Amino acid sequence: MASEATLAQAFHGTFIHTLSPKELEILTDTLILISPTGILESIHSSTPRASIPDLLAQNNYSPSTCNVTILPATEFFIPGFIDTHTHAPQWAQRGTGRGIDLLTWLETITFRHEAKLSDSDYAKSLYASCVRGGLKQGMTTACYYGSRHASASVILAETCLTLGQRALIGKCNMNRHAPDWYRDASVEESLHDTEDFISQVKVLDPEHKLVTPVITPRFAICCDEELLVGLGEVAGRNPDLPIQTHFNESRGEVDFTRSLFPTDKSETDLYERFGLLNERSILAHSIYLSDAEIERMAELKCGIAHCPIPNVTMDEFMVAPVREYLRRDIKVGLGTDCGGGYSSSMLEVMKSAFVVSTARCTMTQGRDEPLSVTEGFYMATLGGARVCGLQEKVGNFVVGKEFDALLVRADGQGVMAPVEEEDGVREVFEKFLMTGDDRNIGRVFVKGREVHSI
Repeated sequence: MASEATLAQAFHGTFIHTLSPKELEILTDTLILISPTGILESIHSSTPRASIPDLLAQNNYSPSTCNVTILPATEFFIPGFIDTHTHAPQWAQRGTGRGIDLLTWLETITFRHEAKLSDSDYAKSLYASCVRGGLKQGMTTACYYGSRHASASVILAETCLTLGQRALIGKCNMNRHAPDWYRDASVEESLHDTEDFISQVKVLDPEHKLVTPVITPRFAICCDEELLVGLGEVAGRNPDLPIQTHFNESRGEVDFTRSLFPTDKSETDLYERFGLLNERSILAHSIYLSDAEIERMAELKCGIAHCPIPNVTMDEFMVAPVREYLRRDIKVGLGTDCGGGYSSSMLEVMKSAFVVSTARCTMTQGRDEPLSVTEGFYMATLGGARVCGLQEKVGNFVVGKEFDALLVRADGQGVMAPVEEEDGVREVFEKFLMTGDDRNIGRVFVKGREVHSI
């Protein structure tokens, strides 16, 4: 169980975050004050430890009303990781199905796993394991696809609230091209269950302080035209809710979608026609887009969940044009795509993003340069916050934002590259990103609340 913050908190030490895809800021000898409600109240850079009592007093705090933590030289804070695309029902199937094309993988492995979520006891057990596993790896925010079951998706929301993870959660809509035993029985049932799910989550968390429901057509293949029309109407009635779907995920998916909707020139046209493509849209994968589609997505301010691990470990090597998205200031975050992605670690996803971007550089004969470490870190934090519509709340350390953060221990018990005497903060930070793992994540905070520690 996560511990509740009852006092204000002050942390003195090193903080590392991004201000943009190109701007990494390293704040050393810095004091950050966090209110009892988890809001970052003030930042005091280049602050000697001796001045901490005076700064507390200036902010109307004392040692009895504010817990003070001094970080040793081997520790630093970074913003919490944001997973912009993951499937909670697939937590137990991770690692299976390599080398199978997407549609076969769904038919033979995934749908039967997701069908288990009709059992509420199984849902409680699986989702508790999933959320705890994410927090352990520093995933302070997750954008989840649930199963097609509204009741299980509510259980996922309850689990996130109990364990303290910030989450966007969708009940999957799918009324065709899935087994009879794993599809919504009718358009009416699918839409009714969706609106019931939204209502129940709003009761659990009326102000979306931690959990937000998401309108979630699985993808156009699994939704007929009538259902997509209805979901567009639900989106219109709920302008505060995000929309998520799989988008341009594989050549097979693109071709199948085109055959089902022959009058639409592209998936971009298709989703826009139904009112499901706008600044609230979170589009997972987005690999095979034309220049015109990319331009339209930029105009509509859509967000993209880049999932490098599954994109290169199914039956084809698929490389999204992430450099072009960044070039046009399209919102881009990173996604584990658990369980299409075998790893649930954002550190692994960042490393894969670097590798895939190098492949893209080769494919484009140098036009699309590889991602930098700063860009990868940005997409895992502030970029992901932008994709999820949370950039005013989280993603970096700015006064007024909520304190979602990871305390990194460079001297943890894992296999991170050793810190040597000549290493500066930047070198230690890069060693963590490229060689660290969850054993280096000592404490995890969501809105100032400690939700995991080792």
